[in-house]
Amino acid sequence: MSSSNSVTVQILDKEYSIICPQEERSNLVSAARYLDGKMREIRSSGKVIGADRIAVMAALNITHDLLHKEERPDIQASGSTREQVRDLLDRVDLALADDPDISKG
Repeated sequence: MSSSNSVTVQILDKEYSIICPQEERSNLVSAARYLDGKMREIRSSGKVIGADRIAVMAALNITHDLLHKEERPDIQASGSTREQVRDLLDRVDLALADDPDISKG
């Protein structure tokens, strides 16, 4: 993994290295911070235990928010925004799948 194409982000006290084009770095870092915040909110509620379950709940909440915005034309996300969110979620899924510390199920 080339360091020039790799961005290290921290989500819920764990570091993830993600390959990312230079022009998308700031978007990726912003997305990671947003995800980290959502995951911390869920963890602090005490209702969900385990990083994998917290990640799934955060993904569901973020997706719900995105779909809700799509239903409202006055605040509709652009097609490129949706593609960026899908791409970033795919990258997070890959990073989580490669992490041996996250339990399955």
